[in-house]
Amino acid sequence: MGGSTSAARPGGIVSVMAVAGIVASLMQTLVVPLIGELPNLLRTTASNASWVITVTLLAGAVTTPVTGRLGDLYGKRRMMLVCSVPLIAGCVVCALAGSLIPMIVGRGLQGMGMGLIPLGISALRDLLPPERLGPSIALLSSSMGIGGALGLPIAAAVAEYASWRMLFWGSAGLSVLVAVLIWLLVPATPARASGRIDVAGVLGLSTGLVCLLLGVSKGADWGWTSGTTLGLLAAALVVLLLWGWWELRVSDPLVDLRVTARRQVLLTNLASIVVGISMYAQALIVMQILQLPAATGYGLGQSMLAAGLWMAPSGLVMMAVSPLGARLSAARGPKVTLIAGSLVMALGYGSSTALLGSTWGLLVVTCVCSMGVGLAYGAMPALIMGAVPRSETAAANSFNTLMRSIGTTVSAAVIGVVLSQMTIRLGGHVLPSEGGFRAGMLIGCAAALVAAAVTTALPARPAGRTSGHDVPAEPVTAAKP
Repeated sequence: MGGSTSAARPGGIVSVMAVAGIVASLMQTLVVPLIGELPNLLRTTASNASWVITVTLLAGAVTTPVTGRLGDLYGKRRMMLVCSVPLIAGCVVCALAGSLIPMIVGRGLQGMGMGLIPLGISALRDLLPPERLGPSIALLSSSMGIGGALGLPIAAAVAEYASWRMLFWGSAGLSVLVAVLIWLLVPATPARASGRIDVAGVLGLSTGLVCLLLGVSKGADWGWTSGTTLGLLAAALVVLLLWGWWELRVSDPLVDLRVTARRQVLLTNLASIVVGISMYAQALIVMQILQLPAATGYGLGQSMLAAGLWMAPSGLVMMAVSPLGARLSAARGPKVTLIAGSLVMALGYGSSTALLGSTWGLLVVTCVCSMGVGLAYGAMPALIMGAVPRSETAAANSFNTLMRSIGTTVSAAVIGVVLSQMTIRLGGHVLPSEGGFRAGMLIGCAAALVAAAVTTALPARPAGRTSGHDVPAEPVTAAKP
């Protein structure tokens, strides 16, 4: 289809985008219940099996900025349909996999579909009237929490009571449904930018990101002082500096660094990294505390399915709070909403000092943290779109999504180091200690406070101008002065 914007139903568009966001984010938690079984299922080692998770992160980080730029050049709806192809193919390949390599290929293809989320948020700017844009952005941003939170118990139940392959066949069906809904209900979006895709920029950013994220995510396994880890991090620094030099000189850059360097965009991206660090810390810690044996004195002895069910309400809270965040942004500006979200996250982490010892206490912690995440995730796209021209909406949102991914990767590395250094022995096994978990929660609290401090430096925006419609479109035919 692809009718005019005026003929489209805003409610239907937002619903389709929210479903797409839930399905795309579901792919990230899909294999969590299988982590312990993957070495046996794929006839490989635990170290090799960890690539099943790592490759999805790498593929998503590399392709998201590219699909964002292509969305500006050729239309966001078209690129959303393109992103659904590797998403579907990846699910099918994983469902048929019987060894490690096909599973890695399939998970990489699933990662390539992650661009659906920032493309969907950016498309809202083209398809919705200004008064509907703020609440819709907040709702779509929170849908990522729904997919992540509900994915755990659903995947655990399917893995426990049915074949693990059903996880991927079911995901393939959902991905097909998303593609059909986009095709039928989302109108065509205009190509806002002109020019060509920056192939050298794509190769440079991809190489730099792979080196960076690979070094950070696998550093604990390889050793932080090993030649491989240090070499990757050094290569990332050199390649990304060269990439930045190139992007400032090419006429059609993949990422317009002059726009990215604007105060509002730069500080929002920095805050996004720190919010990603804070958000992911509790997800890593709470799931482990719920499942550790009660014999430790602090573990709660829950099964994977039960632990997933205890985590599920946090996703519902995240979606429920999104309309409140939209109203706060409309009244006071998204800067205030992002500060509020960061402080609520800090409050959630702070409450863990008294609530870490029970399932109900952890439920309160995760729900309060998710309230903050819901506020923050709804404000960040509004801040980005309020500072960039229409011709760069998708690229800028995709770059912001990349910043959050870098934050979650750093969070996993930092929390992993803390938990590996602060341990106890139980029944011949080395387990993270209670002190390690508490230290990890304090790191999450500190990161949330840093995010709030960074956000206070953002320029103030008038209330009611959160949609980004106030930024004029600019021709992208040459590098801007």
